[in-house]
Amino acid sequence: MKRNEAPQTAASVRSETTYPRPIRPRYLSTPLATIDPLTAVSAKNSLHRALGLTDGERDRIEELLDRDPNHFELAVFSLLWSEHCGYKHSARLLKRLPSTGLRVLQGPGENAGVLDLGEGEAVAFKVESHNHPSAVEPFQGAATGVGGIVRDVIAMGARPVALLDGLRFGAPKLAFRRAVAGVGAYGNSIGVPTVGGETVFDEAYADNCLVNVMCVGLLPSARVTRARASGAGNLVVLYGATTGRDGIGGASVLASQELGDGSEQKRPSVQIGDPFTGKKLIEASLELVERGLVESLQDLGAAGLASSLAEMARDGAGVDVHLDRVPLREEGLEPWEIMISESQERMVAVVSPPRLPAVEEVCARWELPCTAIGEVTASGQLRALDSGEVVGEIDARLLTDEAPRYEVPRRPRRPRPRRDAVDTPLDARLRNPNGASKRWIYEQYDHLVGSRTVRRPGLDAAILRLRPSCRGLAVSLQGPAPGERDPRRAGITAVLGAARNVACAGGMPIGLTDCLNFGNPERPEIAWELAEAIEGIALAAEALGVPVVSGNVSLYNETDGRPIPPTPVVGCVGLVEDVRRVPGRWRTGDAVLLAEADRDDVEAQAQLVGCLWRWAPTLSLAHDVGGGGLEVALVEAALWSELGATVGELADGCGGAIVACSEAALPRLDGVPLRRIGTAGGDEVLGQRLDELRAAREGGR
Repeated sequence: MKRNEAPQTAASVRSETTYPRPIRPRYLSTPLATIDPLTAVSAKNSLHRALGLTDGERDRIEELLDRDPNHFELAVFSLLWSEHCGYKHSARLLKRLPSTGLRVLQGPGENAGVLDLGEGEAVAFKVESHNHPSAVEPFQGAATGVGGIVRDVIAMGARPVALLDGLRFGAPKLAFRRAVAGVGAYGNSIGVPTVGGETVFDEAYADNCLVNVMCVGLLPSARVTRARASGAGNLVVLYGATTGRDGIGGASVLASQELGDGSEQKRPSVQIGDPFTGKKLIEASLELVERGLVESLQDLGAAGLASSLAEMARDGAGVDVHLDRVPLREEGLEPWEIMISESQERMVAVVSPPRLPAVEEVCARWELPCTAIGEVTASGQLRALDSGEVVGEIDARLLTDEAPRYEVPRRPRRPRPRRDAVDTPLDARLRNPNGASKRWIYEQYDHLVGSRTVRRPGLDAAILRLRPSCRGLAVSLQGPAPGERDPRRAGITAVLGAARNVACAGGMPIGLTDCLNFGNPERPEIAWELAEAIEGIALAAEALGVPVVSGNVSLYNETDGRPIPPTPVVGCVGLVEDVRRVPGRWRTGDAVLLAEADRDDVEAQAQLVGCLWRWAPTLSLAHDVGGGGLEVALVEAALWSELGATVGELADGCGGAIVACSEAALPRLDGVPLRRIGTAGGDEVLGQRLDELRAAREGGR
């Protein structure tokens, strides 16, 4: 679900909550044997806790409704007020991020951010997490993470043109390989290239992996589609896959709780993806938008219809939904199950009645079920009916604008000093899974489908051509370096690393999206980490002059009380003026230089980013010096160029960039300190043959 920008509501700090009962025993551990909480007589005493609501939240719901909620309504509130959907511990903090600018057509608050690219084009993009589902079931968790973020971009009326994945696991073992397979299986099947990303291995993620996926889409700048319902009497149309019990409770049972003993029993809460239906959904949705057949569009993700319809109705329009009209894939679903099912590959559209036949014709041609399941009203209410009987009626703004907003006392803690990778011998760094080649990963992805990929994965950002012009997009996804434990520095380096990658590919950074992965926000030290990381992102974004237009927050990433390190992951999109004039590979005789900037000086780093993209047409190569240090970056540049270099004595460090150009072009490089470190040529670098270095990197996995 997208970030909630609702007005703040005072509420007490949420106490530590246990979950003794599932909504249904099939998808939670430790079910009680005695009562089904949706039919229990004693529900007022136990149901809200079983659903993950605190006593205070239960009382607040009764106060807002001015009556006692029924079981259906309580289930809906529990999902919309879950951490995953309601952003209870982060909504206030997120206001710190800069989100406006001349290019911004849509900032936070919709399914994805949208920026104007000029010449009538726009880009929609967002990064989102699917961490807990991937920890429980790596293949389907990762696959449906791809499907979900693709639908967010489709909902803006954009055609998805690229995917990037951010993967953090304990080691490159079976679970990791299954997640990679899931990303590849879904992305390859829907025909969207996976062009880049980042992979990090750290024991801190052994029990709680991170699977973040970014999607980039293109659309005409004058045709941004939004999710808000409008026009009383218009129809609410559900199309795509049929609805089943898969994924029920994903937003609350799986995404808004810590992992621990019994996590395997949550496997049925993981959604099951069908990428071939997903491909049909892409094409049908884009045809509906291009032909002007829909007034608004919304994907069905976390909390299913409950979340999507509440979001559509939140600005004053109401929605009546007839749950008995929803096409089902299995018999016997209760109304509440239909309402909160997270079955994949589904979209909701608002359609004027005269256009319904044309919408049905499009969906029929793509072999997708299409049903008018409700209508837009002027009541402001989200009203659910089953066989004509009202089973739940809630003012939609209570589900969104009145979601709790918690201020947790923050307890700073002194992060452990990070041991830089540069302290390790070069050979060991190259054989370490973090320094080793990632070719075996991205070769499982189709990165050329769509015929836009100008620069393939393997070095810094990928480049996509904006056909039919020669302009392009540079795209990157970056998190903090392995072992980083300082949250503010993690936020700063994630932004600057993503921006440097884009600049090294010749892109002027124009927009950011972030995915904030943290532990339990009810713990004061985690609350501090979250606030610090957001501050770091804000400082770096402001220094660059680039807005953060979309994102996702993933909390409760801990297992048995062991939280992951603070892990903000940032995606960056940059505009390339001419894809024919971007840095490629250094050539024999080129000067090899280090463009330096103090890695602890945000303004200096921002200045370096600006120089890199301006220099790009002059450079034969540009490469970010990342967490592996200068020596590893030189090896990567040499192997990418398939040409060695003679280099002198190096002062290793991070935070700069290697650039190469002809001797004649040297005078055109100014703006930041430059230090010549060598000359391109030969079959060695750092005293070792390229074939030996390649073998070392390829073997370290």
